[in-house]
Amino acid sequence: MAATESNFDEISGSIDKIVYHNKESGYIVLSLRVAGGTANGNLDATVVGKTSNAWEGEEIKARGNWRRHPKHGLEFHASEIECIVPTSLEGISRYLSSGAIRGVGKVYAERIVNHFGEKTLDIISKNSARLREIPGIGEVRLKKIRKSWEQQHGVRNTMIFLQANGIGTAQASKIYRTYGADAIAVVKKNPYRLCRDVSGIGFIKADAIARKVGIESDSIIRARAGLFYTLMKLSDEGHCFCNGTELLLNAENLLNIGVNILDEALDEEVEAGELIREGERIYLKNLYFSEVGTALRLRSIMNTRVLFKPIRVDAAVKWATEKLTISLSTKQVEALKMALSSKISVVTGGPGVGKTTIIKALNDIWRARGLDVRLVAPTGRAARRMAESTGHDAQTIHRLLKYNPRTQAFEYDANNQLEADVIIVDECSMIDIELIARFLAAVQSSSSLVLVGDIDQLPSVGPGNVLRDIIKSGEIPFTELDVVFRQQQGGNIIRNAHLVNSGKQIDESADEDSDFFFIKCDEQERMAANIVKLVQHRIPLKYGLSPLEDIQVLTPMRRGQLGYDNLNLMLQDVLNPGGVSVKKFGRKYRVGDRVMQIRNNYDKDVFNGDLGFIKSISPDSSKMIVDFDGRTVDYDFSSLDELVHSYAISIHKSQGSEYPAVVMVIARQHFMLLQRNLLYTGITRGKKLVCLIGDPYAVKMAIKNTDTHTRNTFLSERIRSGAEYPGQ
Repeated sequence: MAATESNFDEISGSIDKIVYHNKESGYIVLSLRVAGGTANGNLDATVVGKTSNAWEGEEIKARGNWRRHPKHGLEFHASEIECIVPTSLEGISRYLSSGAIRGVGKVYAERIVNHFGEKTLDIISKNSARLREIPGIGEVRLKKIRKSWEQQHGVRNTMIFLQANGIGTAQASKIYRTYGADAIAVVKKNPYRLCRDVSGIGFIKADAIARKVGIESDSIIRARAGLFYTLMKLSDEGHCFCNGTELLLNAENLLNIGVNILDEALDEEVEAGELIREGERIYLKNLYFSEVGTALRLRSIMNTRVLFKPIRVDAAVKWATEKLTISLSTKQVEALKMALSSKISVVTGGPGVGKTTIIKALNDIWRARGLDVRLVAPTGRAARRMAESTGHDAQTIHRLLKYNPRTQAFEYDANNQLEADVIIVDECSMIDIELIARFLAAVQSSSSLVLVGDIDQLPSVGPGNVLRDIIKSGEIPFTELDVVFRQQQGGNIIRNAHLVNSGKQIDESADEDSDFFFIKCDEQERMAANIVKLVQHRIPLKYGLSPLEDIQVLTPMRRGQLGYDNLNLMLQDVLNPGGVSVKKFGRKYRVGDRVMQIRNNYDKDVFNGDLGFIKSISPDSSKMIVDFDGRTVDYDFSSLDELVHSYAISIHKSQGSEYPAVVMVIARQHFMLLQRNLLYTGITRGKKLVCLIGDPYAVKMAIKNTDTHTRNTFLSERIRSGAEYPGQ
């Protein structure tokens, strides 16, 4: 949808008709009778935006810009909608009869306005008993009107207060839905609660609101919120805890508050149970209990006998080898025997070393014994790969434990544990400390576990370094597979992945039939142009691959000329240039676009990382249909912030997936992220072809840099010591 900008960025008037309003998201389309007309001389305008409450006849002020819709023409897209009490007799009458005030329809609205005139709303607000002067209004109707007016007046006052304190319409709607009539009191007393209770409002925004409502910059409330925020930011970087002295230093730099106040604030946060102090380690409480709980559950499972009869290990391995008609390496045999004879075991190794073979063999052995075997992975794509390789159903951890999005809880938990003889978990390097804690809490101690993953890939997006910490503890048996079986099939992809992982430079020799190419380039503009040429023409022509379905562009960063935001715009323009479109959340979505879900949506049954294609866009119904591997999902336009274009994605987002062809860019501009495990992870995503476009110096930097950001975790020590909860 092309945008037509105008200097006219604020309009006001009365709502003539509400075309569509999603009360949950606040998304609204309305027809506005513009006061004085628009700049083009029109009396009416279509306004699109977000507001929690709006009624026909109500007066509003909207700020935004004009955009031209291909079907509906010029629309005003409002970034803010402010409700104003109607002042004209017609406006008051239409507002009262719109349904905003229960007990007042069109007839009674006219009677009330005819009787009280311009004082109508003042009378209802301050002296509603006078409404008995209107024929037909008795005690029952009067009570309805009073109650409804108080509710609407509360909403209006709340929205006016929030907007006056720098909170936009969409966020104000969220705040009101969270706190209801208490919203004003909450914001005045402690606006920092918004950080924890309302999605989309962080500490910086709450801090700005706090200044507006008069909270002192050196207040204990602000210091406590700043400490919590500092730990939250550190958890976003993967840490489970922070050293107390370092925490105070970071908070002091952020808040410009004296250490004595921060010390007092830290004591209060600990006393309130929001933070946990364990020696010098300071935790967010959820991360502390996740870490301790994980260690306790692992020990409990290790120390509990299985309920099924022991398996004759040597015979089982021989049977599986004959069934699969393969020869196993010494390490693979060791991994099988260890898994079959241990309550918990870990299998790790790089690409092509036979981890999938181990999963398939163990699955076949245990199922042949009639055992209940569950196959699990952290993402939907990883689960689908697991199902394809074994021929049996595999699930995400969330689906296995039956997550309920409305209660935000799992059906299976510590009080209702899952019945299973064996659970095999793949891609464990992607699992963070909170998810593994939830998973282990729901697993019966009698179950056997096999954890599979590659510890040299990027660690989980969330806090912790679970797989590496479990191995590091030395308490749980593990096998590292080291013989490459897919060398012949994977050729130079596998070879270069292992070279990178061992700190050696990439083998640049490549003949015409190679599956790995290193295209040297050190200019950003040329790199971007080369990426487009490769995806649009060169790879499809040479390998017969679809540029939309088979080729994935990977990059370390979001921003910049070589970030995935810009690359997506460039690739969209050449791969899907036309057709029906809609512009939402700063993105232009077109029919045929390749998109990715970026957060779990259990109502729609789509998950973070799922890839799909836009099948249709309907401006009339404000809906979009996306096809995810043959299953269609409907989206309201108001929920399109869950979808991003995926012609290019971050290397981190690609974890757990494989693509027929990968085009990866590595440049000096990415220096903050250039690490060996990043390059290694990107290379191992390609099945048939990997084209690395980059600056040779940047690639060398990445291979040399093993100083991966060390995460503050204490899981391995807890597993070793058998740590208990405080008081146990």
